[in-house]
Amino acid sequence: MENVVIITGASRGLGLGLAQYYHKKGYRIISIARTKLKKYYAFEQYQADLSKAAHLDPLMEEVFSQLNPENTSSISLINNAGNLGKVRHLEDIPSANIHYTIQVNLVAPMVLSAAFIRLTKDWKCHKQIFSISSGAAVKPYESWSMYCSSKAGIDMMTRVVSKEQQSLGNGVKMVAIYPGIVDTDMQTEVRNTPKEHFSSVQRFIDFYENGALSSPEKAAAKIYELDCSGRLENGDIIDLRNY
Repeated sequence: MENVVIITGASRGLGLGLAQYYHKKGYRIISIARTKLKKYYAFEQYQADLSKAAHLDPLMEEVFSQLNPENTSSISLINNAGNLGKVRHLEDIPSANIHYTIQVNLVAPMVLSAAFIRLTKDWKCHKQIFSISSGAAVKPYESWSMYCSSKAGIDMMTRVVSKEQQSLGNGVKMVAIYPGIVDTDMQTEVRNTPKEHFSSVQRFIDFYENGALSSPEKAAAKIYELDCSGRLENGDIIDLRNY
């Protein structure tokens, strides 16, 4: 029997940290990302542009065609991939960038979650979806309208779908996770944003200079420990900094 984890954005940052940590613990890792990592032969890798929603249902069907419900103890989807988007006031952001960012951050997780729930409907094993959200879902940052809005949408998707699933005999557990400030390419992008476009940039520079950033490996370890602890309830919105 195997434990399966499907992770989006697993080619770098927190996604890669999660893939490596769960793999180290004996999980079967399925990566969905824009790029493939040549050295990670142990990962099953699917290359996909998450901004193109029409491609995601066929992709998930292909992934599940390689899985056997009779040989699966647990299966998880981790919606990790995300994009900060253009850091500007909303009126200064091109419509194409608004569309792309919302597609990647919110539409793709919803489409993938829908496909996961549908394709595992008759599976008897433990099933769950973890979506990587952010404190930005509840704290507005000037010039982050797309990121904040999409993460708030992730939280509400988690709450709504958890209610839909809790009435089922073997529904999918839905959890959203705020990983805290993790040292990823996104944080580098934030720190390099000119102050005229992001008034709070110094705060993030200070986080970095004061050693307040968590590594992807540490954040992944915390998520794994919580996953295995039995403490996560359906519909939880978890801030890792409280654990």
